[in-house]
Amino acid sequence: MNTEQIHEYLKEGADARLTLDVGQLIQISQKVSECFRNGGKIIFFGNGGSAADAQHIAAEFVGRFEKERQSLPAMALHTNTSAMTAIANDYSFDMVYERQIEAFAKKGDIVFGISTSGNSPNVLKGLEKAREKGCVTVSMTGKKGGKISQLSDYAVRVNSDRTPIIQEVHITFGHLMSKIVEDLL
Repeated sequence: MNTEQIHEYLKEGADARLTLDVGQLIQISQKVSECFRNGGKIIFFGNGGSAADAQHIAAEFVGRFEKERQSLPAMALHTNTSAMTAIANDYSFDMVYERQIEAFAKKGDIVFGISTSGNSPNVLKGLEKAREKGCVTVSMTGKKGGKISQLSDYAVRVNSDRTPIIQEVHITFGHLMSKIVEDLL
């Protein structure tokens, strides 16, 4: 990668960030704040880099983002490796999030399914189960949105087809949401 290519990559990432739907970001952040005030929790899940993003964003709520505050109930489902591997072995990998949502989610919780393609079967099944349980659902995807955006209450679509750019913007969204929620609580 040469200097010009690096600048091009950085510009592409900046452009994708600038096309985030700020109104939607604020609306989702308000819902998250309301969920916490009502005693609910936030649940995140995804695969690979999206799982890392899920864990990172959940940690911002459980720990803190920038302000000292009470810990907030958020979790990333893939961190329970025993549950993940047991469900994958006994059922199928497509059910690893569905089964955990069945166990942990309750009406009023907010569930974030993260998939750059928007078509990961296990993320789709997890969001379907969340809707069935009366949770607010948020999908975080790339430009096309995929299948999961069709069944989400909120579909956060990053204006890019490139996985690394999408993942970087998902983290930016998570950081901004964390900041807004801290300011609202």
